[in-house]
Amino acid sequence: MRTALHLAEAGVPVLPLRRGKVPFGNCRSCKDGACGGRPNMKTAGPCRCPAPCHAWAAATTDPHVLTSPVWAPVWREAVAVAYHPGGAGLTVVDLDNAAAIAWARETLPATRTVPTTRGEHWIYRGTMPSSNAVRPGVDIKSLMAYARWLRPGTGATAALPDAVRTLAVKEPSPARRAPQTLTVPLTGGQGECPHRMPTYLDRGIAMAEQRITEARSTVHATVYRTFLAVLSTHGRCGCLTDAHVSRLFTAAQAKGESPRHCTDAWTNARTTLGL
Repeated sequence: MRTALHLAEAGVPVLPLRRGKVPFGNCRSCKDGACGGRPNMKTAGPCRCPAPCHAWAAATTDPHVLTSPVWAPVWREAVAVAYHPGGAGLTVVDLDNAAAIAWARETLPATRTVPTTRGEHWIYRGTMPSSNAVRPGVDIKSLMAYARWLRPGTGATAALPDAVRTLAVKEPSPARRAPQTLTVPLTGGQGECPHRMPTYLDRGIAMAEQRITEARSTVHATVYRTFLAVLSTHGRCGCLTDAHVSRLFTAAQAKGESPRHCTDAWTNARTTLGL
């Protein structure tokens, strides 16, 4: 409880975890949604039940709630403290193994890092929808999710990058796909070029090729997310050329993707970003 109160004072919504490091079950009044609350937790916000029900939605910064007679016995049974990252304005990239950590170090901007039992939590400033298994060994915990509190971590907390946001973007359904051509380069870029040096763009394309090449599963989704990440960074200044697009398509086709799927993924990524 002392840890929970300290975090709550800092504006971090907290909740207790029971054995197995999972939230406490709903109380009898809330069982099966009898309270009119959120049995499936699909809506933000806690119900009016005074007990720590509804998993992440129970997280609170109110010290009177945390120390109330209803919550006090629960803290005596708790084995850990969790928090609602989205409620604190944060996103946690949960890296579950060494391979996931290596990927993050090559792909994502440095930020506050917290060691976990099997991997690391990378914490960014900003919120987004939570999503599990966005790539092997990587989960995203932000809105409507909870993360275990371990320690403050080290490093400065960076702003949430597009490279993380695009991980949770699902590829549009085939019904939205456009007519096919071999390549669909960008034309007429109107934004000011932020890269300054060609090596920045070249390095970005090389990292995208590597991401596609190293995909071990969900190749379709990896290709789409990679295209989305490239376009979110380089898509508005007109720097991308046919040669850059060809390099990305070649890497995707080497993993078994068809030219048609490459074109679909590229077109859908542009549509998603409004390009």
